[in-house]
Amino acid sequence: MHALVRELYPFCRSITGDGVRATLARIAQEIPLTVHEVPSGTPVFDWTVPREWNIRDAWVKNAAGERVIDFRRHNLHVVSYSVPVHERMSLAELRPHLHSLPAQPDLIPYRTSYYKEAWGFCLPHSTLERLPEGEYEVCIDSTLEDGHLSYGECLLEGDTADEVLVSCHVCHPSLANDNMSGVSVATFLAKALAGSRRRYSYRFLFIPGTIGSITWLSRNEDRARAIRHGLVLTCVGDRAGFTYKKSRRGDAQIDRAIAHVLEHAGRPHATLDFSPYGYDERQYCSPGFNLPVGCLMRSQWGQFPEYHTSADNPGFVDAGSLAEARETVLSVFDVLEHDLRYLNLKPQCEPQLGKRGLYGAMGGSGVRQIEMAMLWVLNLSDGSCGLLDIAERSGLPFGAIHAAAQMLREHDLLALAPGTP
Repeated sequence: MHALVRELYPFCRSITGDGVRATLARIAQEIPLTVHEVPSGTPVFDWTVPREWNIRDAWVKNAAGERVIDFRRHNLHVVSYSVPVHERMSLAELRPHLHSLPAQPDLIPYRTSYYKEAWGFCLPHSTLERLPEGEYEVCIDSTLEDGHLSYGECLLEGDTADEVLVSCHVCHPSLANDNMSGVSVATFLAKALAGSRRRYSYRFLFIPGTIGSITWLSRNEDRARAIRHGLVLTCVGDRAGFTYKKSRRGDAQIDRAIAHVLEHAGRPHATLDFSPYGYDERQYCSPGFNLPVGCLMRSQWGQFPEYHTSADNPGFVDAGSLAEARETVLSVFDVLEHDLRYLNLKPQCEPQLGKRGLYGAMGGSGVRQIEMAMLWVLNLSDGSCGLLDIAERSGLPFGAIHAAAQMLREHDLLALAPGTP
């Protein structure tokens, strides 16, 4: 996963363009990916698919012809969606087009101008302060013209048409945690799920932020109705504990499943209530859809000093954090896959577990976790409770509850409740 982050990091991505296509083409080497191209000017709800932006080169040269700002050295140097320009101008004329971070003088900021035609450069504030007066040659060799918005989609069909959505954004240029960490973890989640039998179908979306989710929802209103659970993945590669932002519903099964998994992982984590600001969960959770989609991250957007700067590089992303993110989401999916309702087939008092070899000698050692799990499952399996309900009420990990249910089924003490898929 970390190797994929490093490989994709240099690509100059934006909400449209060849950088996005190159990223999707690389992902398609790992998983089956369908790439969709939506023409510029296409209405998508209250929005319109914008013109396509591509860039070949950009620089600011001093009087000696030296590149004092060079797109080739770092693609954050150019404001994304900058219109083409090639002029000579004074430093005073150039300054309104230069963006820096005085509080972080050695970092390049990330800036965009998606929906307003403009141009600009980003540079370390320390470099800006050293620029002498004089004439500068400014060039942004870009195009902004009718083209397409590109996004990738991977559907892994399961036993049912009910879907789990995993969404990540592919619109940022060289930002490793806020962009590529989510892309990499989503890719390797799809690889892991592709080789297993699934109750749910899993839909992975690799889309430009905001306009991508709006475009997908506009084109897939019927398909969206099949989404039962969903996650937006972003910023999952740094070394902070997990942060989970709940869906608009607040108590959706995905919200409960993640809370359960994080609680029993025994590591620091935080939970945020839903707000209509953040990543694409705000589109999936808009009132016209109200899908059960939350957002899993580590450090929250805008809350870590590397956010939207050149410091968000592959060295900021930790391979162990990526692995833990993948395993955590797989554990959440395991809860969703096996959260079924059961009926106790011998509900009159406790069935005798000992004669079936399911109950060890208690003595003074107390009740083992699996035995306690069996008692909870038997007691609450009246057809109205799912296994996650039982895990939450008992305080036991879902894995123990699920294992207990499987053992009880094998001994004909438990059966799926009517209507359970």
